[in-house]
Amino acid sequence: MRTGNAVQYDRYGGFDVVELVAQERPTPGPTDVVVEVSVAGLNHIERFLREGRLQEFIDLEFPAHQGVDFAGVVAARGSDVRDLKVGDEVMGHAPHGGSHATWVSVPRSAVVKKPSTMSFEVAGSLYLAGCTALSIVRSLKLGPEDTVVISAAAGGVGHIECQLAKETGATVIGLGSPRNHDALRQIGVLPVAYGEGEEDRIREIADGRTVTAFIDNREHNENVALAERLGVTGSRFVTSDDRRDLEIRFLRAPGDDTEAIEMLTTLGDLVQRHKVQFIISGYYPFEYIVDAYEDLAEMHSRGKVVVGMQPVETGARLHWYKSEKSRDLRDPVSSGAPARPEAH
Repeated sequence: MRTGNAVQYDRYGGFDVVELVAQERPTPGPTDVVVEVSVAGLNHIERFLREGRLQEFIDLEFPAHQGVDFAGVVAARGSDVRDLKVGDEVMGHAPHGGSHATWVSVPRSAVVKKPSTMSFEVAGSLYLAGCTALSIVRSLKLGPEDTVVISAAAGGVGHIECQLAKETGATVIGLGSPRNHDALRQIGVLPVAYGEGEEDRIREIADGRTVTAFIDNREHNENVALAERLGVTGSRFVTSDDRRDLEIRFLRAPGDDTEAIEMLTTLGDLVQRHKVQFIISGYYPFEYIVDAYEDLAEMHSRGKVVVGMQPVETGARLHWYKSEKSRDLRDPVSSGAPARPEAH
């Protein structure tokens, strides 16, 4: 039988507890599909889970397997699965983790067909960040009369929130490091730098519009006070804890969670119709997954970091994967207010 690899850890800890272990291709249950993973996304909350920072919310059983987002090709199907066939391209989520692997076995209801024009890189990292962002924006019921401020606007969740908010007709002001301002402008966001004077800069760029909503992606208490000074009511302020709770909800959503699948389908349609541009800031071969998580942990990534399970690798780029980060190949940080770390 063909063997592959899977990420596993048998205790809470940092990158030192991560192991790449041999994996045999799973046998699907009657209502399951086995997917050969092409690309899987990385999320901060998966790192927090492994580090033991979410024990009050999720009780892990060891050995634990990492990863929720994935896209790939159906390798086997259960006897009751009739609407998918071997070879179909799909994207979805792993309810109990384990998408950082050569294969993942999940309920048929946990996957949808990948839009034909969508890349595997985008499809494989769309679920968790996308569902979290969509849930947050829907909860605010934004419209053309709204002006919303979004912190960490260029991060994995933030850049999706910005575009979904724009789709409602709202004016979107994005807080972010100056190095990300051009990227924010390209998706129709009014960028503002963090740091001293940010309230004045928000008011100036709002140009007389009243700020009516605030999404905080950064876990900084000062944003609570900032939102209050801007006149945002409590019901229209989304805290970083609110976001964390949603991420946990989607991280462990059961395979038959109809809301999660509806959201993933909606997001896929928006991407396919070019209503949402999904940014991939780092792509790593699977064997460098620790390097990928170290990149993500620095919290400067623009958009998403992903791993590819079957990249064409000749060895010529080995040093690049080990020493360079894709964000370092962009423009250096411009002058202005001090940049702060951005979270997805």
